[in-house]
Amino acid sequence: MDACLFYILFFSMFLTIKALESNCPTVKCSHDGPDIRFPFRVAGRQPQHCGQPGFDLVCKENTTMIDFPSYGPLVVKSISYDFRKLSLLDPQNCVHEVFLNLNPSGTPFQYYYLLKNFTYLNCSTRLSPSLNEVSCLSDSRNHVYTVESSFHMPFSCRQLKTIPIPFSYSPYLADNSFGLGLTWSLPGCEDCESRGGGSCVFQSKGGLKTGCPSIAQDKGFAIVNLLSSGTGSMILIILVFIFVMTTMISIKVYFRQKLKVDEEAENENLL
Repeated sequence: MDACLFYILFFSMFLTIKALESNCPTVKCSHDGPDIRFPFRVAGRQPQHCGQPGFDLVCKENTTMIDFPSYGPLVVKSISYDFRKLSLLDPQNCVHEVFLNLNPSGTPFQYYYLLKNFTYLNCSTRLSPSLNEVSCLSDSRNHVYTVESSFHMPFSCRQLKTIPIPFSYSPYLADNSFGLGLTWSLPGCEDCESRGGGSCVFQSKGGLKTGCPSIAQDKGFAIVNLLSSGTGSMILIILVFIFVMTTMISIKVYFRQKLKVDEEAENENLL
């Protein structure tokens, strides 16, 4: 009977934990889209506590997108949670326009690749053929180039901006994605998944501290967080019901066994 009671309580705890996981489900914007889970979330499809501020994604026409105030929406090509890498595509097919306007310092993200200072020049005439013109930023009157910061600027050019970017322009690289990789850092969440510590989560109900807790800590927080929700209240009622029924069955079995023992003892006395 004790083993039966153990399995009932264990199964109830398993259902409780699974219910929490469904309370913060992993979602996709499309069948082949990236998995979206902590620290990312899709507003309206996942509760607020399932993601970090600044990590909101949007599903638009079955496409996963993230919006940056300094530039606008970018397509999320993939998310690597092990390497904390967000690979993006520019829907305008001009990654250097993103480099020119995106300001990662105002976001939770940084460029994934090593950076080097490059200067964007806008020239009224074409420069030496040895320099590659940024085709998506140029037209017949404006010829845009990325050059080393030490490059001597011709009189026909004016400096647009000097910024740290992953790569200078090359016509052999895709204009919409190459180098457009971002990474993020959350205190306490470094290498959670690669070290086998599980997915990074909030360590407190208030969502102020993140970390990769042990399984026991993770489940403990999961239960506390779950019981604060409507789903958790229903599960709590079910658990109480199971406990009461199990207790009643245990008592009934106990008295049956005691009665049987008493009857056997009485029969032996009569003999």
